[in-house]
Amino acid sequence: MKWDIFPDKVEEYTEWAKSVVQRQLAVPGVKEFRAYRPVTGSHQVIVTYEFDNFAAWETWQYSEEVQKTRDEWFKFTTNRYTELWGPSPVVPIPIRPGK
Repeated sequence: MKWDIFPDKVEEYTEWAKSVVQRQLAVPGVKEFRAYRPVTGSHQVIVTYEFDNFAAWETWQYSEEVQKTRDEWFKFTTNRYTELWGPSPVVPIPIRPGK
């Protein structure tokens, strides 16, 4: 997922984001969560969620708490972009150099 924070909502977003991560991770299903911001200091955010399978994603995605946080998200963000990716048929599991 990728989005921009409204420039006039950065402080409010930051406080909200601190709680929303914990609220979303309290819902079963997420294997790993990562968040990224550009080192240039822009208001863009990228987050990734990893799930064991599509069933785990679906249960998490449509949970009441995640839907509530998504509704709240719209108050702080614009240019929202979401993609759902699955394993590559060529490289279905991670490859780590030297292993």
